[in-house]
Amino acid sequence: MIDFDQSISRLGTDSVKWDGRAAVFDTDDVVPLWVADMDFAAPPEVRAALAARAAHPICGYTQVPEPLFESLIGWQKQRHGWEVEREWAVVTPGVVPVLYAAVRALTRAGEGVIVQPPVYTPFFSAVTENDRRLLLNPLRLQDGHYSMDFEHLEQCARDGGKLLLLCSPHNPVGRVWRRDELETLLAIARKHDLIVVSDEIHADLVYAPNTHIPLATLEDVPERVITALAPSKTFNIPGMGLAFMLCGEPELRRRVRAEFTRLHIESNNPFSLAAAEAAYRHGADWLDELMVYLAQTQEAVLDYSAAHLPGIRALRSEGTFLMWLDCRELMVARGLDDKAMQKLFVKKAKVGMSPGTLYGQAGAGFMRLNLGAPRQVIMAALKRMRAVI
Repeated sequence: MIDFDQSISRLGTDSVKWDGRAAVFDTDDVVPLWVADMDFAAPPEVRAALAARAAHPICGYTQVPEPLFESLIGWQKQRHGWEVEREWAVVTPGVVPVLYAAVRALTRAGEGVIVQPPVYTPFFSAVTENDRRLLLNPLRLQDGHYSMDFEHLEQCARDGGKLLLLCSPHNPVGRVWRRDELETLLAIARKHDLIVVSDEIHADLVYAPNTHIPLATLEDVPERVITALAPSKTFNIPGMGLAFMLCGEPELRRRVRAEFTRLHIESNNPFSLAAAEAAYRHGADWLDELMVYLAQTQEAVLDYSAAHLPGIRALRSEGTFLMWLDCRELMVARGLDDKAMQKLFVKKAKVGMSPGTLYGQAGAGFMRLNLGAPRQVIMAALKRMRAVI
């Protein structure tokens, strides 16, 4: 049994989440529940693999080992029923760089790229920082449940959208898209010749009875879908800086890969390679225990917020270790805007969450809460929030 209640200090490790608090919140006197990594030890097999590699005194240039691809292929088949071919896989420095590279490789300056806010911040910047035209297809919220607006998505495609950046499972709202939703999305993509880049970094972090469906498994035409995924969120090793791009169409894969080649960007860090392979080969039991723990934490947050946090509605996440808090009633009752609400939580409650406005205007009135910490830390933060509201 893994002790996820164990408290592990990350201070002094140059942790963005902990040592970077003052830069983000103007104080280090907050419980940091913002940036999306977890305060849990990585799987023991991963730590053992890192220690074994560190025992060798030379860290020279390193090639990507074939067993890493074998472990990736085995993991996708075991966890998601996806038969991945070896030649589809490209090692990259991260999922976000894949988004940027795909936008650059598959569209021209001024062409439209569709994103579905509220969504992870780099989805916007991958478009705007590359001089592409941002087309917003906001998710619809009804009775605490988000869905895609397919009619508007089709309008975005008619308005010149060439590429769709899909977040699946979705960060920050926690949706795990159903098969019928993904099939409708692909039907629109086929009709309007859209390429879809599917960010599936949270694919392994799904709560029962929900099931993640890799978008590429639903598409017979391989040039339609590019998938970006990583072991980083799954096994809490995001600092390793390793991800995969999977694409069954050689020319599409070549065009995106060429963006990394132009900048001579490699991902052949001996430690990240060792950690990723060990995680995919040996991390299944650890992940299963993690998901039980996170599910129990989420239930505790849902129960506590309903009973003790008036004006805040915690939305149930179907996937990810993140929760989306609807604070709009609190804002109205207190006469707050988003900045004032953030100040209330940071300065009064001393809880550091991510304001929803980071994820687009559709996130106004919301906060993102990171569940990836010992449960007593999460509950203590909620009690601080209760004390001020």
